[in-house]
Amino acid sequence: MPWSLDLVPLPPCALLGGPPLSGLLWTALLLFLWYCYRMGSDPPSHSGMLKSGSCRSSFSRSSSRSPVDPRLSASKASAAITMETLEEEEGTESYLTPVLSHAPFPTEAAAESRKLYRALQEYAKRYSWAGMGRIHKGLRTFLNICGARINDRPSIQKPHLFHLPDVPSIPFFPRDAHRHDIEVLEASYPIILAEFQAVYQKGVDTKLGWSYHGPKGQTVFPLYNAGVCVASNCRACPCTYRTLLSLRTFISSNSLGSAGFWLLGPGATLGGAYGPTNTRLRCHLGLQTPAQCELVVGGEPQCWSEGHCLLVDDSFLHTISHNGGAEDGPRVIFSVDLWHPNVAAAERQALDYIFAPEQ
Repeated sequence: MPWSLDLVPLPPCALLGGPPLSGLLWTALLLFLWYCYRMGSDPPSHSGMLKSGSCRSSFSRSSSRSPVDPRLSASKASAAITMETLEEEEGTESYLTPVLSHAPFPTEAAAESRKLYRALQEYAKRYSWAGMGRIHKGLRTFLNICGARINDRPSIQKPHLFHLPDVPSIPFFPRDAHRHDIEVLEASYPIILAEFQAVYQKGVDTKLGWSYHGPKGQTVFPLYNAGVCVASNCRACPCTYRTLLSLRTFISSNSLGSAGFWLLGPGATLGGAYGPTNTRLRCHLGLQTPAQCELVVGGEPQCWSEGHCLLVDDSFLHTISHNGGAEDGPRVIFSVDLWHPNVAAAERQALDYIFAPEQ
């Protein structure tokens, strides 16, 4: 009930044993207590409660005007709740957010994309959808809604097999991205070079494990080819093979990873090309690098150096040229595919399952 300070008897100043200032202090204290009492006795008014109350009152008014089917009202309320939930959750999804397994896949997708998506579903059933957000998004956006390939649009970075979204990337990565593996490879440079020279002196022939790749003048002696170990070549280079196994981020369990010796003859040039995916980095260890050789990735030129590594994201447009003469000999590098540092461990495991090598 309302009450005023007139109802509260104030003691005379003489009883307080002090000057009239004591009466003012008592008055201020009583005013503070009265304020606290009023604040505590007022009912709380929250915006959410007011909104719900106004909604109920408007619903009551509308229902009084015309009869409403209860089933229709329930369906409308359910739809409203669903839309409100979606609006609240929009913008909070990340690549660690679990993905709904029943999300539809575009019907315009090619058979290759649908095969990869089925492999992702099988992996999720066996393990979990947790952490598969970026892979799911990458497979769904492999084709756009019109059925035209995303790879047909001009871009400086355009992996032709699989693109993992939201992966920060640059044409050349610093050594710190894979310091351990780079130090292991550079420390093993003398023995890797010696084993290559022993293999090279036997001759470059397909019967001896060599293969021709791309244009004339480029040959490869693979130790791993699309995730499959080439046993005969690994036996020819046992120390190099053991070095590969000691690397922490070597892609050895899926078709996106390879390793081997790459030769480029004098006068040969590799035109603009894109790698298959942005989930890997190619590590080039220079073994024999003439001065006239150049690597251009994403418009940035670099040169190899013997005994040192380059970390390259080959999903960018890249060209390779050897402008030296026959007296310079071929350019030789030891190439190893490593995981991109921004690909999480759960994503690596899923990609190993999805892109399992065909034995």
